[in-house]
Amino acid sequence: MARDIIPEYIARVDRERMTENLFHLSKAPLPFRKVNYTLPGHEKNTLDEADDFIIAQLQSASYEVEKEAVQVQAFRCDISKPKSSQYSPPMPEDPWYTAYNLYAKNRGCSHPDEIIVMVSHKDSQSWVDSPGAYDNAVGTVGHIEIARLLADYEAQRSIWFLFCNEEHTPWTSATAANAAKERGDNIIGVFNIDSIGGKSQAEVEAGRLTNVTLYTAPEGKALAELQCDVIATYQIGLAERLCHRPAPGDDDGSFVKAGFPAAIMNLGSYPYANPDYHAETDTPERVDMENVMLTVQASLAAILKLDQS
Repeated sequence: MARDIIPEYIARVDRERMTENLFHLSKAPLPFRKVNYTLPGHEKNTLDEADDFIIAQLQSASYEVEKEAVQVQAFRCDISKPKSSQYSPPMPEDPWYTAYNLYAKNRGCSHPDEIIVMVSHKDSQSWVDSPGAYDNAVGTVGHIEIARLLADYEAQRSIWFLFCNEEHTPWTSATAANAAKERGDNIIGVFNIDSIGGKSQAEVEAGRLTNVTLYTAPEGKALAELQCDVIATYQIGLAERLCHRPAPGDDDGSFVKAGFPAAIMNLGSYPYANPDYHAETDTPERVDMENVMLTVQASLAAILKLDQS
C-alpha cells in the first residue's frame, strides 16, 4: 500500500507565513485591494499592487503565472441599505478598469487533462474602504500557501490555482469559467475558499473553530462529503457542516453555471455571520488564524485526496 503523504503536507501549512501575508494585503503596505483606489504617490492601484505581490509569491515557488484581463466597474455605495449590502450597480458613465485573473498551474503526470481548480477572489470591496481581511484576504493567503506547498508535488491530475475578483462587477471568475467551457476543459473539481474562519461573535467567544462547505449540485455534494471525510480522517479539528444551496453562488457558482457542477465553497459560517462583513472593521487583527490554518489544511487534504483517487 502506498504511503499516505497527506499528513506530511498538512503539517507543513505555515500559520506565521499566512499571517504575515494577511497583514501585507489588508493593512500595510496595502490597506485595500481595489481597482478604484491608488495610494498617494503610487502609480498602480491597490488591486494591481496586490496582484504584483501574489505573482511574486507564486514565482518564488517556481510557477509561471498567466494573466487574463477582464474589464470591470466599481460598485456604487447606497447608504440607505444595511451596511453589509450597500453595494449598488455602477452607472453606464462610471469608469471601466482592467482587472486580472491570475493562474498558476501544476500539470498532472498521469491524467493531465483532468483538472482540479482552486479559486479565491483577491479583491476587497470597491464601494467601501474595508481592509477585507476575512473577505477575502484570508482565502487569498490560504490559496497562496496551498499553491506553495504543491509546487513540487507530483500531481496525477492538473491542479490550477485561480486568483480572481468578485467585489467589482462583473465577477472575473465568470470569464475564467466560460473560457474553460469554450475550450472544453475537463474540470473534475472546483474548491473555492472565501471568508474562511469568519463567524458570529457568539462562536468567537465560545472558541469554536468552524467551517461550512457549500455545494449546489449532486456532484458538488460528493466533493463536500470528501471534504468532510478528510477533516475526520486527519483529525483536523474543525466543527464542520455541509450545506446545500438551491442556486449557484460566489466564484464556485460561476463554474456551476458554466457546466462544471463538481464545485464547493469553504467559509466560516452560513448564513455568513461575521459582524464585520463588508465593513471598515474587517481588519487582520480580528482574524482567527487558528481557524484559518485548519481550514487551509482541510482544503489541501481534500485536493490531494481527489488527485489521488
